[in-house]
Parts: sequence; structure tokens; C-alpha cells
Amino acid sequence: MKKRIYSSILIVITLALLFVLKVYVSDYFFDAFFGILACYGAFEMSKLLTKIGRYNHQYVAMLFPTILLAINLVGVHMASSTADMYWILYTILIDVAAMIVVAGLTFLFDLCRKKTVRNEINVRNLKVSPVKFSFVKAVNTLITFVYPAFLFMFFIFVNHIGDFGFTKFVGITSDISLFVLLSAFIIPMFTDTFAMLTGSLIGGKKLCPKISPNKTISGSAGGVLWCVLIAACVYLVFGCIESFAPFMEIFPIWAYLVIVFVGSFVAQAGDLFESVIKRRAGVSDSGKFLPGHGGLLDRIDSHIYMAPYIFLAFLIFAI
Repeated sequence: MKKRIYSSILIVITLALLFVLKVYVSDYFFDAFFGILACYGAFEMSKLLTKIGRYNHQYVAMLFPTILLAINLVGVHMASSTADMYWILYTILIDVAAMIVVAGLTFLFDLCRKKTVRNEINVRNLKVSPVKFSFVKAVNTLITFVYPAFLFMFFIFVNHIGDFGFTKFVGITSDISLFVLLSAFIIPMFTDTFAMLTGSLIGGKKLCPKISPNKTISGSAGGVLWCVLIAACVYLVFGCIESFAPFMEIFPIWAYLVIVFVGSFVAQAGDLFESVIKRRAGVSDSGKFLPGHGGLLDRIDSHIYMAPYIFLAFLIFAI
């Protein structure tokens, strides 16, 4: 328990420092942070898939998020400098193309070293042709590109959402991305925390006993309710800040609470999805990255889906 508390304190301090750096120095500290998390998260996902029997290229999986980071940063620069939102769409399409191309290259790489592939097949005691094994291995590697890397790297867009020149945001001097990024963090954190507390106090019928036996329906409902209430307080606090007042005037509290309400369910879905993977892999934690918490994926599983959701939610509002 002590290890979990100490790790939680370290996480809060790290995030607080990054937000300070974002406000007073540069947005790119968060970009680097997201890149590092995506790389290690992909590494853990690669290991989980291997335990399931879905063999993949572990080092390619771990390094590929850096390619997505570079592509997304270029896309953010082009979108902000030209005030053309289509650059975000182009960037996403380039991301998808890069994932397919790199996965294809891993397949061709294995075809060029059939002897090594045959040895791997023999070591794993599989009855499959080298070509089929190489193809399946490339597809499994592609899975790590999508989850968590591609989804998680939407945080790059969230981190710069105020720079894209949305019509509704023109003339607003506040750092809108600060509010949006903070929302992307607090929704999963408060949902998870209060779901655990409410479920422990009330108990009741299990939510998904075959997937995550500790989660209850009361806990899920409590997590959503408390998350919405705390988000309302966060909104009111930002509304008291002079530089954010113009933004709050065009962004009503009901719209924000709707985003938070749906986002709380999205966060829980991300948590359950990760539980499915761990159950199939026969492990309780994705790794040992954070003492008392388990692996990195155990901490960011809700955020993986939250990143694209929160970006699209605010994008729909902005346009």
C-alpha cells in the first residue's frame, strides 16, 4: 500500500511539473513525455501479446511511437501555421499509412531471413510455414502500433489544440489546450479513484465479473457521478480566471459536463479492455513499471481511449 501511495504522489508531482513547464516554458515537454509513455506502453503491449501467443517484433513495436511523434508534431506545426484544420486529417492518414508501411517492411524483412524464421518456428514448436508466420507476426506488430501508440499519440493534438485556429477560439488569449489537457487527465483519474472508493463502500452486483471481478455497478456509477461533480468544480475555477473567462462564455458548463459524462464511460471502457488483454495473457499486471500499481499500461489504459475521445469531442464543439 505504501508503494502505491508513494508512486501516486510521484505521478501527481510529475504531472504538476509538466503543467508548470507547459504554462511557463513550452508545450513540447508534454510532447516528449507522451512519446516516452507511448514507447514503453507499446513495449508492454508487445510482451502481453507474446504471452498470449501473438508473436511480434518487440523492438519495432517499442520504437515505432517515435515515428508517430515526429509525424504528429509536423502535422501540428502545419495546422497551426496555416490555420488549416485539414492538416490534422492529413496527419492521421499519414499515421495510418506509416503503420501499414512499417508493418509491411517487417514482413519483408522476415521473408529475407527465412532460416532465422524457421529456427524461431522450431523453438516455439509451431507448425506453420515461414511465410504465414512472418505475416501473422507483422500483423501482431501492427496491433501494437494501433494500441496503444496511435491512440495515445492523439495527446499531441490535445496538447496543441489551442494553436489550430478554430473559428470559435479566434481572439481568445487563454491557453485553451491547458484546460482540455487537464480534462483529459482528470476524467480517468477521478473516475477510477471514486469508482474504487464507491465500490468498496457500497459493493453490490459485479459489473463484468469474468473480465474484472473487483469492479461493481455501484462503483461504476459512483465514478461517473463524482467525476461529473468534480469536473463542474474545475470548470467553475477556470471560469474565475480572467484570461479564461472569454472561453467559458462560448463554452457552456452543460456542454463540458456532457463531454465529461461520456468521457467517464470511455475511461472505464479503456480499463476493461486492458483487463481483457491481461486476462488472456494470464497476468494481473502489464508489468512492474510503477511499484504498487503494476505496469505503465495499468495506469494509462483509460487514457489511451481518452486521448482521441477528448480531442474529437472538443473538435466537434470548436467547428
